[in-house]
Amino acid sequence: MYGRDPWGGPLEINATDSATDDDRSRNLQDFDRAALSKPLDETQQSWLLGPGEQKKKKYVDLGFIIVSRKVFVWTAGSILAAALLAGFITLIVKTVPRHHHKAPPPDNYTLALHKALMFFNAQRSGKLPKHNNVSWRGNSCLNDGKSDSSSVNKDLVGGYYDAGDAIKFNFPASFAMTMLSWSVIEYSAKYEAAGELSHVKEIIKWGTDYFLKCFNSTADTIDRVAAQVGVGDTSKGPNPNDHYCWMRPEDIDYERPVYECHSCSDLSGEMAAALASASIVFKDEKTYSQKLVHGAKTLFKFARDQRGRYSSGADAEKFYNSSMYWDEYVWGASWLYYATGNSSYLQLATAPGLAKHAGAFWGGPDYGVFSWDNKLTGAQVLLSRLRLFLSPGYPYEEILSTFHNQTSIVMCSYLPFFTSFNRTRGGLIQLNHGRPQPLQYVANAAFLATLFSDYLAAADTPGWYCGPNFYSTDVLRKFAETQIDYILGKNPRKMSYLVGFGNHYPRHVHHRGASIPKNRIKYSCNGGWKLRDSPKPDPNTIVGAMAAGPDKFDGFHDVRTNYNYTEPTLAGNAGLVAALVALSGGKTVGIDKNTIFSAVPPMFPTPPPPPAPWKP
Repeated sequence: MYGRDPWGGPLEINATDSATDDDRSRNLQDFDRAALSKPLDETQQSWLLGPGEQKKKKYVDLGFIIVSRKVFVWTAGSILAAALLAGFITLIVKTVPRHHHKAPPPDNYTLALHKALMFFNAQRSGKLPKHNNVSWRGNSCLNDGKSDSSSVNKDLVGGYYDAGDAIKFNFPASFAMTMLSWSVIEYSAKYEAAGELSHVKEIIKWGTDYFLKCFNSTADTIDRVAAQVGVGDTSKGPNPNDHYCWMRPEDIDYERPVYECHSCSDLSGEMAAALASASIVFKDEKTYSQKLVHGAKTLFKFARDQRGRYSSGADAEKFYNSSMYWDEYVWGASWLYYATGNSSYLQLATAPGLAKHAGAFWGGPDYGVFSWDNKLTGAQVLLSRLRLFLSPGYPYEEILSTFHNQTSIVMCSYLPFFTSFNRTRGGLIQLNHGRPQPLQYVANAAFLATLFSDYLAAADTPGWYCGPNFYSTDVLRKFAETQIDYILGKNPRKMSYLVGFGNHYPRHVHHRGASIPKNRIKYSCNGGWKLRDSPKPDPNTIVGAMAAGPDKFDGFHDVRTNYNYTEPTLAGNAGLVAALVALSGGKTVGIDKNTIFSAVPPMFPTPPPPPAPWKP
């Protein structure tokens, strides 16, 4: 019988072999020792151990790396599981219906803000930028300054037309730019959220660029400032000027004189405030910001050195008469302190004698009415901010505390619980006591009320006292909302006094550019009178213009020739823009506490003087 030798060779077994079992055992042991003395190859091991007893490998050779079998199995399994999970999630996402959550629509204040800013685009003078976005406007008055041989300032191209005419009044215009800058400093985040921050900064720069042309802005000392371009007085007969003629600004062909002033503390103080506040807006543009600061210092020095009212005996006296210049001293010094950090300006702004001359302790029917003429209330709010957040202490605390208390009293006077000011039946506060054109004063008050409530909120103060009664900051905000809502259409006439907002708004605005079609026809000085007197609606909608407003009975006459109802102004719209941005977005975003203090150094209050030595 033949078998196969496990080592690969034939094995013969002789059944008739007579060897004993012992002999065979000894022979097998010899074979075993011989086999163990040689290394076994893989084939021999498989024959010897059989398929069930073969050892598993501990490592896997991947060609470029050798890894543990366990690691390889876990890694491969994890990748496979992740792929299956990703595929399952993708399948769910693809098959489950999608629900798009739209962002909440902007509130009315934000919508109105977009429109109110467009008014400034419509009022631009000079060579317009390509993106001005007012189709019926074009380049105009490109010879301003050059045509007046008596004017030292030969380039006065640019700036803004004041209202429905083409006169450039620097006094209300500089107040308008200060208001816009103040609103940007406090509410830049809200402008950013509305997508209007770059737009409003461009509007401000258009104004400040023009102001820098109105005096020698590179000098430290000046002796004159351009106060006005154009004439409004029509009492001297039918001479072509900006009030007598009814023409598109683009078609003006008559001479436009320049009014310069040599003692105009009010105008120079307000222009200084405009440049100083704008320097904070443009603080990241260092060269331009420094240029604005230098101009503001020069103007304020001129205001202090050459004292007088700009409007005294001038053409502006009939339209923008200044009652005093002491309030501009407090206002301008406050802004210059914030722009420079120079304590000499703060010392001036808090001088008790200056405050007294400005009317801080007078009271009276117009106390608390903030306007292009009277800046005291605005200055008091601005300096109350300093006390609330920096608390400079001695020697400023006494007058700052007084300003803070007076601001609180003014805020009380705005509330319907008190009788400082009457209200129409529709709820409009009569800050100008029933006189025409009330809305500009209302808008300013709404801005101050919202701003002061935000100051208190940022200082973790829930309200303030009016006598023995405590009122929440929400009451102030409610006052501002009701007044702005009235302007936007919640009034007895259901009339929106903001052109282009809502469906029912003035259609016969007292505005030359809006009332004359852009049809390549040039109307002469008095040739446009027929369009002025026409009952037809404006061919050009001046979007964002706030009309002068209703009378004390909530009445309104949408008549182009009645400027007391239908004429918009630069200063009025600036106050409205400030109020709208302050109210926009609700209370979720407050003021910017720190930007206004960027140039203010750390304050270490001076200790009060020691008491007088004791004398027996």
